[in-house]
Amino acid sequence: MVEKKGFPATIDQYITQFPEEVQQILGRIRAVIKVAAPGAVEKISYQMPGFDFHGSLVWFGVHKLHIGIYPAGSGIEAFKEELSGYKWSKGAVQFSFDKPIPYDLIARIVRFRVAENLEKRRGAK
Repeated sequence: MVEKKGFPATIDQYITQFPEEVQQILGRIRAVIKVAAPGAVEKISYQMPGFDFHGSLVWFGVHKLHIGIYPAGSGIEAFKEELSGYKWSKGAVQFSFDKPIPYDLIARIVRFRVAENLEKRRGAK
């Protein structure tokens, strides 16, 4: 069971408020996102770590029994078959602490969102 300690201003502050084993998971998720979305800008939004890349890209956050990933509805919809083993909703997926985190799936979802944001940007021109 994990509880947040406050309202951080940076992703580093967010990560360091959790136990070491959770910090390691969060650090790896952060690294996966950075590799999948080069040039994405880190932010704290909705009191969670997030990334912008030509618009909002993805957020992640710790909850008592899981880590939530929030890649917008399209990021969930595009991977709903692969997410069938996890609890998910229109815009969020929950990765329980008692199962391995699917870092490769997270990377693919983020790359999908990057492509989606780039396509929206091209269409806006």
